[in-house]
Amino acid sequence: MRKIFILICLTAAVNAYSQTDTVPTFVRDSLDAYVNRALTEWNIPGVSVCVIKNEKVVTMKGYGVTELGTDHGVDENTLFMIGSNTKAFTATALAILDAEKKLSLNDRVTKWIPEFKLDNKLAGDQAIIRDLLCHRIGFQTFQGDFTYWTSDLSRKEVIEKMSHIKAPYEFRTTWGYTNAAFLTAGEVIPKVTGKPWEEYIKEKIFDPLGMTRTLALSKDIFTASNAAKAYTLVDGELTLIPYGQIDNLAPAGSISSSVNDMSKWVMMQLDNGRFNGNQIVPASAIAQTRLPHSILGNGGSIYNKGHFALYGLGWFLQEYCGRTMVSHTGGVNGFVTSVTVLPEEKLGIIVFTNTDQNTFYEALKWEILDAYLGNQYRNYSKVYLNATKVQRTSATKKDKQLRDSVSLHLKAALPLAGYTGNYFNDVYGNMSVVIKENELRMLFSHHPHMYAKLESLGGDRFYASFSDPEFSKAVFPFHVENGKVKSVTVKVADFIEYNAYEFEKK
Repeated sequence: MRKIFILICLTAAVNAYSQTDTVPTFVRDSLDAYVNRALTEWNIPGVSVCVIKNEKVVTMKGYGVTELGTDHGVDENTLFMIGSNTKAFTATALAILDAEKKLSLNDRVTKWIPEFKLDNKLAGDQAIIRDLLCHRIGFQTFQGDFTYWTSDLSRKEVIEKMSHIKAPYEFRTTWGYTNAAFLTAGEVIPKVTGKPWEEYIKEKIFDPLGMTRTLALSKDIFTASNAAKAYTLVDGELTLIPYGQIDNLAPAGSISSSVNDMSKWVMMQLDNGRFNGNQIVPASAIAQTRLPHSILGNGGSIYNKGHFALYGLGWFLQEYCGRTMVSHTGGVNGFVTSVTVLPEEKLGIIVFTNTDQNTFYEALKWEILDAYLGNQYRNYSKVYLNATKVQRTSATKKDKQLRDSVSLHLKAALPLAGYTGNYFNDVYGNMSVVIKENELRMLFSHHPHMYAKLESLGGDRFYASFSDPEFSKAVFPFHVENGKVKSVTVKVADFIEYNAYEFEKK
């Protein structure tokens, strides 16, 4: 009887093990067709995917090409800019220093960066490192990014610019995604260690994990081998664009990596800081990054109800089908990416794409999650694509209406020379309006290689189109009193910043 009981237990254990290691049908049989179809339907040049389960790589491969018009195929070692998936590296690096007692995450920022200030003086004085890493300093999401993004500002200048921003929320009351806060947190590292952020994360994270192809700074991808090119949509056409130069915000989003390298980072996350039998990151540091700090809401996806959505330190935290999901996305010029970890399932999912005009990178994540959790197949790619087509149709219609208005050559209220001159915004700084090549242009002091072409819509309204397509198009109204321009409202793409800027004429 005892032998029978033991045999039953062993059989059950083997069955349980085989069930947990079973590859879902979608991943085993349908993934290739699903992704290859998406390349065409979404107009994505290249995709790289990795799925990890129970400390093993289930699948790791690339699809499509690194550059249109070539046969350079994407593979597991192809580099993609990972954008804000950089933030978890920065938070982890600071959590390591906390575990080593070299700093405390509860240290005031001014202890390490005395010049740090916010417009809300009390907030600037009281802010601790945790506040920077969980987006609770009172800023609105992306606030200030127009000033910083691909600008010529140094890291020190970005931190100084934060003191000019009028935060709409009270300190620690509302979550607002703030790239400059992560930069500030990253700049604590050299104060503690004497090493730049990029050198420290390479030494403490990249090298111990064997992430040999991962680049900390955006400047390095320009000359890297096997790197995916960056693409966006311009008037409906997939267009090659330069890599985003964002090293002034590096701790918030400058890393480039491959799914092969990132698989090691995810495996370490799934094993509480261990990789290949070595404790790379203290388990206490991993726990710190997953400790909830900011409340976003109730969470949930389009098909499955959630019960919480929180933000830790560099990670989004939510409940999905009864499991804790630790994840982040990243968006930078020409790339959108996602990294997802379900610790209880020992499941990790990485999806990289090299166009910033898709939500397929999220659709595929949900599809793989549902496959492993036994949920119904939903074809998220089709659902997301249909929604995207509606949005694009609406945007195209609006743009056509504005283009049609421009083609009528409606006369501006003032002679074009009346709009020229120097302008100033307290956060951004200087901007000027000039007549060049027989057209009105707006030139930005911190974006010397970019301008906005202004075309009259009649009266004091102009249709602005940026030479850098990432900044998009918008209507810029000039505000005139007694026949003289007082100011102009400037708005860039929501991808960069939601807020408009008022530039006063000098």
